[in-house]
Amino acid sequence: MLRSVNELEGYTLRATDGDIGKASDIYFDDQDWTVRYLVADTGGWLTGRLVLISPQSLGAADMAGEDLQVSLTRDQIESSPPITADQPVSRQYEAEFHDYYGYPYYWGQPYLGAAASGALVSTPAQSPPPAVPEGTAPTEAVEEQERRGDPHLRSAGEVTGYHIEAANGEIGHVEDFLVDDESWRIELMVIDTRDWLPGKKVVVALRDISAVHWPDRVVRVARTREEIESGPEFDQSSLRDHRQGPPLI
Repeated sequence: MLRSVNELEGYTLRATDGDIGKASDIYFDDQDWTVRYLVADTGGWLTGRLVLISPQSLGAADMAGEDLQVSLTRDQIESSPPITADQPVSRQYEAEFHDYYGYPYYWGQPYLGAAASGALVSTPAQSPPPAVPEGTAPTEAVEEQERRGDPHLRSAGEVTGYHIEAANGEIGHVEDFLVDDESWRIELMVIDTRDWLPGKKVVVALRDISAVHWPDRVVRVARTREEIESGPEFDQSSLRDHRQGPPLI
């Protein structure tokens, strides 16, 4: 089923032995628009830590109860490799994170979402990036990688607000993303066109996005403003299982 990322933010995350906090953001891979991590706001429990939850540990979202089941214990999460909230998520950290939970690496291979049974799908794992030998000063390249983090991980919260440029001019900004809660892939982008069409929000398919200029915070869509205007209007109540009928767009 399609889920609004804005709606998921604020959902209670329920571990197998108690609540761990609320969803506050997602990190997605800008190469294939797949959600790699959900960010948990743990309140006063793990203050100062960036707590990441892989979709491989997530169950179905309960829209009525506004919660997400997490197939981990609180102790597992607390004992996971620590990273502070102001640190970038480096590939080296991702390798430690995946090793700790026993997840296969996703980089360099097709992403494996959570299996229907909740069990991990086993595939040959690739080797993590080579570690710097103990006692050896890190090279400038390693230091730069650690400082900048994985260049392909993007925060939905950061991308929200990016300007939208149609084929014949600017039309609005990114308002939301719609995610398939089984594959955890972003399927549609919601555009707020209030800069041109006051009060209207429309959806566009990822196939219509021709380019994203991350430094300039601009998303280019290969459609005219008129085509975008005539596209499907976003209605939160209309979200449904898009596999059971015609797609939204």
